[in-house]
Formats: sequence, C-alpha cells, structure tokens
Amino acid sequence: MTTLNQHSARVIDPVLSGIALGYTHAQRVGHKLFPAVPVTARGGQVIEFGKESFQKYQAVRAPGANTKRIQVGYQGRPFSIVGNALDATVPREFAEDANTVPGIDLGTRATNTVMYAMTLALEIEHAKLASDPASYPVVNRMALAGSDRWDNPASDPEADIDAAKDQVRGSCGLDPNILVIPKLGLKALKRHPKIKEQFKYTQSGSITAEMLASYFDVEEVVVGSATYTEETDENKFHDVWGNAAMLAYVPTKDRAVENPSFGYTYTLKGHPFVEPPRWDGDTKSWVYGVSYERAPVVTGMASGFLFQTPFTVA
Repeated sequence: MTTLNQHSARVIDPVLSGIALGYTHAQRVGHKLFPAVPVTARGGQVIEFGKESFQKYQAVRAPGANTKRIQVGYQGRPFSIVGNALDATVPREFAEDANTVPGIDLGTRATNTVMYAMTLALEIEHAKLASDPASYPVVNRMALAGSDRWDNPASDPEADIDAAKDQVRGSCGLDPNILVIPKLGLKALKRHPKIKEQFKYTQSGSITAEMLASYFDVEEVVVGSATYTEETDENKFHDVWGNAAMLAYVPTKDRAVENPSFGYTYTLKGHPFVEPPRWDGDTKSWVYGVSYERAPVVTGMASGFLFQTPFTVA
C-alpha cells in the first residue's frame, strides 16, 4: 500500500473529492426525481417553468422591425443551499505509521462511509419533498383508499396512471417518464391479477420494475428501497419512501437549472469535496472531513403527479 507524508497530503484531495463526486449507492433513487445540477451561489431564487417553450410564436420579422422576445422560466420561490459536513476517522491502528497519512484505500473507505450517511440524509429529503402534497397542484394529486388501492384486486393501476399521465401532459406539455414506487409497492404490483395476466404468456419468473415500466408505458419504474433508523431508536427501521407513488417528467439529458424538470438538487459547484486529512491527537486518528452543500427543490410542480396512500400498510 502506498502511503503519503504530510507534505504531500494535499494530493489526496482531488482524488478523494472525485470519489465523493462520483459516489453512488444502489438504494438511492431520489436523484431520479431531483438530479444534481451545479450552482455558483449559496442562495437565490428557484427557476420555475411555465409554458414558454410550447407557445406558438410569430417569429417572422419584417426588415427593421423588433425581434420577438421570449423568456425562459421565471424566478420563483427563494432557495438556500444547506451546508452539510461530516468527518470520518481512521484510527492510528489502521494505518501503517502514525506519522503518515493513510493510503488511498483507507481514505476511500473513510470517504465512502461519510457519503453513505450524507446521501441517505439527502434521500430522506428527496422522499419528503416528493411525497408532500404541497409540491403539486390540487389537480395533480390523488388519495387512494379501499378498493382503489393498488394492492386490491379490484383496482386498476394502469387506468389510474394513464389518467395521471394525461393530467401531467395537459398541465405542462410533457409526458411523464418516471414512476417512483416504494418497496411495498413493487411487492403489491407484481402480484396484481391484471398485471400478472399481462405477462403470463410472455415472461417467466417474477415481475420486475423493468416489466412494470413496459406495462405502464414509462421510461423507468424506480423502487425506493432505502431504510433508516432514528438516533433515539437504532433498532427500528423506517422506509424512506413511505406509502406514496410519484409520476414525473425529469430530463435524462441536458439537465440544467434553465431546463424544465419536476425537480433538481441545486448543488454548490465542486461539492461534495474532501478536505485534506488532519491528525487528531486526542483520538489518535486521521480525520477526513467531507462537505456537501446542496438543496433539493421542486422546479416544475405541474410536471409531477402524486398518488397518496396507494397501498395498504399492515
């Protein structure tokens, strides 16, 4: 294992910051609804989107006449980047030499440990914002109950989602391309008699999220599987995505603050980043500090649809 001395410790920074920037975790799905886009200021106003790009404009210009002007989005609600920072420690006993900065492998493990916690916190923020009825117009949300819930054999999830897709398209001019469901939702939908009937002659084995995407005619069905515990009760796990389903339009390319999307995670440019490792004599450990300044925001309320309580919780 290659080690670095204190004089060359700073060469770790861009390497580990690159690891932090590229960090992914299989159970994190919030970025599907709120992809990260860089911003250069810690505060400002959310760029929200109207119907400017769908309006029919008279672009023909007579010689000497003024050119027609259109505005891209508008400045809506204020946003404020929230600073998040955590330290990871590498005890002296794990390093080859107490006077030497640990090698890149231990630094990577420390960085990944911190990023796991930070992205879980962000996932919880994403789920809370996406499942909040206030994030949607009244006509873009529906509370399901009784036989209408998607785990009831008498329900018709396909019809509900088709109607929601029409509502989104009629509201913002874009077809929603992603459906986010909780873990209990996947369990229920793959057992629904109408969905099982659709695949019984064409597919073998269990119904998957990819098959549900084909069934509902969306680009992707994403399953929120993350869980968390409270600091006051580490033995009880909670589902991050609760009991809600979200249908939304989110661009898969050309993501930028000025392009329409249900939401974005405004992320301060260069974040997350890893600070130079420092020695803590009290704990006899090397400390890796990670900073991650970001703010998830809903930028296109009309481009999403919320299904509240679509499943029965035992």
